[in-house]
Parts: sequence; structure tokens; C-alpha cells
Amino acid sequence: MREQGLVKKEVWIRPEHAKRLSVIEKQLRKSSVSTWVNTGDVVMGNANESMTVWTTGSLYEALLNKPLFSEGLASVELIDGVEPSLLVVMKEYGDLPVFVTVAGEQIIAESVLWSKDEVTDVAGFNDAVLRTHKYFPLSTISLDAMPDGQDYYHMFGALSATSLLDNIVFEIEVLATNVIQATEAYGEFLASPVDS
Repeated sequence: MREQGLVKKEVWIRPEHAKRLSVIEKQLRKSSVSTWVNTGDVVMGNANESMTVWTTGSLYEALLNKPLFSEGLASVELIDGVEPSLLVVMKEYGDLPVFVTVAGEQIIAESVLWSKDEVTDVAGFNDAVLRTHKYFPLSTISLDAMPDGQDYYHMFGALSATSLLDNIVFEIEVLATNVIQATEAYGEFLASPVDS
């Protein structure tokens, strides 16, 4: 190890964090840290680089300057509340709404697909989703209760709250593409025909 230029450091941690420390130790053995190592409120990357953990408000401000939004391909609105979120309207995708929320250590980007009541064969649809959702990169499908008391299928993707801004924009774009493809792929299970 010394011949590789590494130095030995002794650390004291709680036993339940041993696996996490092992992962971080392996990352720090590389000559350049290619992944972000979380050290609290600030995330350290390559030498002397740092990034603050995103909040919904800081993410909103940063997204305004990205070409997707500054060139009018999408719009973003900050929705204040107990848990603030962002409403992204993807204009290239028929004004598809995507909601983005920073919750603790993760960022969730999600879009409503349709209500459970619109599915003609719920068991068949659920089986099809479980067998095929892996074909939609970076996204998955969930069934969630909404305030109106109905269950709705959502497609979502999750990232670390320390993700690079370009990766967050990429996640939003991929999610929009996946929603359109899922609507086409699962249209046979819906009561109303889906326009392609």
C-alpha cells in the first residue's frame, strides 16, 4: 500500500457504519476521486472541489440557467409549501408535467401516468410492469394514493441530493421520454385508447 503512495489512518466509528466506511475507503484509494464522497453538509470531490447539497430552492435557481429552461424547451415553477417542490413542464413532450422534490438525501423526479381506475386489468398490468419496467432506464413505476382518495400510477427516478446539475437535467429528460414510451407500451391495459 505504501508503494502505491497510500498512508494508513486509524478512525473510530460506530459498528453499523463499517460497510459505509469500507466503500468510502475504496473510493479514496483512487488517484482522483471520481464519485462524490459525502462529508456532511458539503460534498467533497476531486482535490479542492466542493458542492453544497441541493435544496428545492437552490435547485430551482440553478435550473433556470440550464438551456432546457433558458431556451424555452421546458418551464420550471417553484411550488412553496410544507414540502416545496418544482413543477417542470416539458414543452417538447406535449406539456408533460414532471414534479421534482428534494427530500433529505435524495431528489425525486416523478410524473403521473394514470389512475388505477383507468386500468382494465390491474393484475395483468401490474404483472407486465414488474416484468418490463427495467426497459425504461433510470425510471420505475409505483402505485400511490393521492389526496383525492384515488390510487395513481407514477413513473419516477431518484438521485442523490448531491448529484451534478447536468445529471439532474438528464434525469428529468429521461423521465419524460420514459413516460411517453410507457404510455405507448402499456396502452393496451387502459380503458381509453392512447394516442401515439
